[in-house]
Amino acid sequence: MSFTDPLSITISGVTSSLPRTGDTPGDGDGSVYTSGDGLISLSASHSVAKRRRRVLRVDVSKLTADPFKPAENVKVAMSNYMVFDIPPAGFTPAEALAVYSGFKTLFSATSDAMIVKLLGGES
Repeated sequence: MSFTDPLSITISGVTSSLPRTGDTPGDGDGSVYTSGDGLISLSASHSVAKRRRRVLRVDVSKLTADPFKPAENVKVAMSNYMVFDIPPAGFTPAEALAVYSGFKTLFSATSDAMIVKLLGGES
């Protein structure tokens, strides 16, 4: 089952529509949503082996000046993702959601101060 199609994401005040464009590579147990220009992609995937792994990932690409040849542009990319690594038994979806809610509250407190510090190299 896939998410509502299309998804939308707002980055730096710009909202991009992400229609579903396919399945995740590999076993196909997930979906991929991609912007019209191909520069933003969001995927949701699931794997079940010894543990259940649920991943939500966004990949963003852009063109920027090549630091070695400033007159030329290069494509660069970054990704941000969240992984739920859950044993096959012992945690209900509600309990996993409670852990996520606590974690989200921690990292988003005070205008995302913890993430700002993390991106600055602090630990």
